[in-house]
Amino acid sequence: MSNSCIYPLILCGGSGTRLWPLSRESYPKQFLSIKKEDNLSLLQKTILRIRPLKNLQKPILVCNEQHRFIVAEQMREININDFIILLEPFGRNTAPAITLAALKSLELEEDPTLLVLSSDHEIENAEKFLTILEKGLEYSEKNKLVTFGVVPTSPEVGYGYIKSSKPLINKLEGIDIECFLEKPNLETAKELIKDKRFTWNSGMFMFKAQEIINEINKFAPHILKICKESISKSIIDLDFQRLDKLSFAKCEETSIDVAVMEKTSKGIVIPLDVGWSDVGSWEVIWQTSRKDINGNFTEGKVILEDTKNSYMRSENRLIVGIDLNDLIVVETRDAILISKKKSSQKVKNVVSFLKKSKIPEGKSHTKVYRPWGHYLSVVEDNRWQVKLIQVKPGEKLSLQMHHHRSEHWVVVSGTAKVEVNDKVEILSENQSVYIPLGSKHRLSNPGKIFLSLIEVQSGSYVGEDDIVRFEDIYGRSK
Repeated sequence: MSNSCIYPLILCGGSGTRLWPLSRESYPKQFLSIKKEDNLSLLQKTILRIRPLKNLQKPILVCNEQHRFIVAEQMREININDFIILLEPFGRNTAPAITLAALKSLELEEDPTLLVLSSDHEIENAEKFLTILEKGLEYSEKNKLVTFGVVPTSPEVGYGYIKSSKPLINKLEGIDIECFLEKPNLETAKELIKDKRFTWNSGMFMFKAQEIINEINKFAPHILKICKESISKSIIDLDFQRLDKLSFAKCEETSIDVAVMEKTSKGIVIPLDVGWSDVGSWEVIWQTSRKDINGNFTEGKVILEDTKNSYMRSENRLIVGIDLNDLIVVETRDAILISKKKSSQKVKNVVSFLKKSKIPEGKSHTKVYRPWGHYLSVVEDNRWQVKLIQVKPGEKLSLQMHHHRSEHWVVVSGTAKVEVNDKVEILSENQSVYIPLGSKHRLSNPGKIFLSLIEVQSGSYVGEDDIVRFEDIYGRSK
């Protein structure tokens, strides 16, 4: 076995629109616990399943500005405190992300191995997955660019396909790649899965960092040049490395498949048969979930009578189903999805409509995560809003003011330190304070337990963008 250092590159982009309303742009599926029996997010499981690999180094995570604190917090929740988070100012697909991570890893080691993983996949057989990764490492040590092709179980039209030069019979053998195919139609997919040379494109890779840089330089030198410039002009901000926005804006949006893997002579595919899923639709979630004798998955407050082969998930309210079959029902605080299982891929079309129509439920949850904790919008109107705010022990909100609203805070539990202009006071349970419009104020939690309080906003405008920040320990300017 090689002694090469392995840097996991975890791609944390994507909005997970096909799992709406649970997954939304503000908090997409990779940060959710889809199967609550393990109480881990898909991102956390991605990291934990590879921990047994020898010579594994700190993860390099690539994400956007909006999710940076979520990624950092989820790493700490699983006791990973040494990590690198590269912040992309814009999503540019996998070729730039992999280039950036390879360059970063070469700053840390002479020539490490890069293991590229998506943050939103499920794998049932983690032990077998590790065995296949170890085989991939053997090929990458020979300067091969390894990808992992999922052995098809059905004629899927939602995945791209990889064609190898010969049938994939030996499950631990790497075969030269002949070509990549885009997502096929159903008839084509039915033909492809009959041919043992075809696998689903998992989007997972393993290669030596210098080797992939060499191939990127050969086939996409413009991407390499811009990524080098973006890193050289980047700045360190708390746990994050911010890429230079002006430089990265010039980078084209393309996948590593198109930029390199379709052109290189060094690409090989290793078959992956480990119970893989990209968690790409509610139907897939139903297929991989534990079901009762009637084929139903239920979670939350659900009562069913004469219902079969359905997925019923309640986050808050009671769901009652009678004489139903093959349905998806997902309830959240502000939206309910009802769909036939076979039609669940169409959810992304609905999300596109919601965003185009500027309907907030298309992008955001009523529960919004912040580096200091989170808040939940309880009820609102045009000129007022009520929130439940929860602040983690030792954390504080920014020193700020509002032009268009005043606020009233009522402590529900815990201890609040409140600054209003030059006055500082400590509030405990059932005590309250009024924050006049235009006043400088800050809320913090000096205690050892979560601070919970009710915030009542009122004024001519209660949008989240009515904030002027004067100081912020998290480096936020807006």
